[in-house]
Amino acid sequence: MNSLTSDNFTRAEDPFALFADWFVEAQAHEINDPEAMSLATVDADGLPDVRMVLCKQLDAEGVVFYTNAESAKGRELAAAPRAAVLFHWKSLRRQARFRGAVTQLDGPSADAYFHSRARRSQIGAWASQQSRPLESRARLEALAEEFERKFGDDEIPRPDYWRGFRLAPIEIEFWQDGAFRLHDRVRFTRSGEGWKRQRLFP
Repeated sequence: MNSLTSDNFTRAEDPFALFADWFVEAQAHEINDPEAMSLATVDADGLPDVRMVLCKQLDAEGVVFYTNAESAKGRELAAAPRAAVLFHWKSLRRQARFRGAVTQLDGPSADAYFHSRARRSQIGAWASQQSRPLESRARLEALAEEFERKFGDDEIPRPDYWRGFRLAPIEIEFWQDGAFRLHDRVRFTRSGEGWKRQRLFP
């Protein structure tokens, strides 16, 4: 993988097909969460903010993730609906980056994913006032118990603030480690209905 000639990916034509191939390999090799990605946004002052989230879908329309729309990232995306994400697969010495505009998914899509989650995770979505100050761990656990009692054995509705988001990329970049720091790097940029590919110095 790290030889000076292992750059076949730089000749790929479809960035989504390339990502799908890399993701299959990541699923086979990464110990934890191959779908984990860092999500970068900016706040009202233009200060960058970044955190780890999980990619729940990726297709030709973009990268999908779910979060509390009232969290810091949710508020930042509402004010400036653009973002970047980075997948870093350390075991493969690879990374993939996406940049573009972010839109919210419709309610039925968010409902479907919310109800696929573990019941305790659904409770957690109600209990956590994400990004707000919390006086103690005990308070969080008390809120979780409160909502568990409230819903009992009933179906747990999706909180209105728990939303799905899609990043529609205008740029996708792939990087692979190379010997002696002579890495391989290629960037795809939206060009009409297709993509323009450009190899970059590492």
